[in-house]
Amino acid sequence: MKIVKLETFATPFVSFVRATSDTGAQGWGQMSTYHADITTEIFHRQVAPYALGTDALDFADTIQRNYEREHKFPGSYLRRAQTGLDTALWDLRGKLEGKPVATLLGGSPGRVRAYASSMKRDITPEDEAKRFVHLRDTYGFTAFKWRVGAECGRDADEWPGRTEAVVPVVAKALGDGIDKLVDGNSCYSPKRAIEVGHILQDNGIGHFEEPCPYWEPEQTAEVRAALSLDVAGGEQDCEYSSWQLMFDRKAVDIAQPDIMYMGGMHRTLEVCRMAAAQGLPVTPHAANLSLVTMCTMHLLRAIPNAGKYLEFSIEGPDYYPWQDALFLGKPYAIEDGQATVTDSPGWGVEINPDWLDKASYRISEIG
Repeated sequence: MKIVKLETFATPFVSFVRATSDTGAQGWGQMSTYHADITTEIFHRQVAPYALGTDALDFADTIQRNYEREHKFPGSYLRRAQTGLDTALWDLRGKLEGKPVATLLGGSPGRVRAYASSMKRDITPEDEAKRFVHLRDTYGFTAFKWRVGAECGRDADEWPGRTEAVVPVVAKALGDGIDKLVDGNSCYSPKRAIEVGHILQDNGIGHFEEPCPYWEPEQTAEVRAALSLDVAGGEQDCEYSSWQLMFDRKAVDIAQPDIMYMGGMHRTLEVCRMAAAQGLPVTPHAANLSLVTMCTMHLLRAIPNAGKYLEFSIEGPDYYPWQDALFLGKPYAIEDGQATVTDSPGWGVEINPDWLDKASYRISEIG
């Protein structure tokens, strides 16, 4: 069964891919969000030409050969584009076999514990605590993550004193029996990260994500060695060499690959195997409600070293207007603090035709 057509439907924020085989079988995937219109150009120039005419069901080597043919272009954009191909072909195979991707990966459909993930730094400690308590009491979330410092902040806070205020206020409001996580987004030097880490430990936070610039794994390793809580990282890393360096430096307790940044499921599974060899759990990055969260749910239902929970963004149209109306139905319902991978074939979601009609369309095909 050969790939004969690859179509994209893009906006500057999201680009979906439809793969069609010579039998007429089809599957839907997605490239990574943000500057997705640029990624779409790369897809048609540097991914589709190597995929057309290849096996639609056995495609791990197609992804690798694509990397080899475009070896002068390592890094994020090529990986983001490859994800569109990879995820579309997993969906195609799932629909052909009548199985969810989780089952194709050796797992099963079912529930996945989620943590409510805040993306906001412009929110007061009191307002953050208030909305967390509402989500805890309404949807049963038993884990929450909020932001400290400023993104790539060079030790600066979003505003002076915010970190010292938001940590105890939110932790106290959530109370006992709740897992508490924070994200530094590459804000801190090791010295300041360790200072913040002690504040976190004193307030019952057990997960400190990306405390130092992610491109400096030695700094993160220094922080990890000085603290007793779990240090997590890896969301930005898309090359195996970066992951190997991170593991060699013993920089993290928890690996956090992002399926969309990594280049799709095949490449993410390799990172999961690398993490397993180090005895580390995998809690992937999934920071919006495009297809990335659904792909992550399927992954967590299949890998043996799955972390404790799924990252589940709590931000709606006021923060992510572009994620509104991507899908039909409600694929991301939370009950008792858990999301559900259904037994529907493929990814188990249907792209909204109205959204597709408004997107920019391109096609690459044989002939």
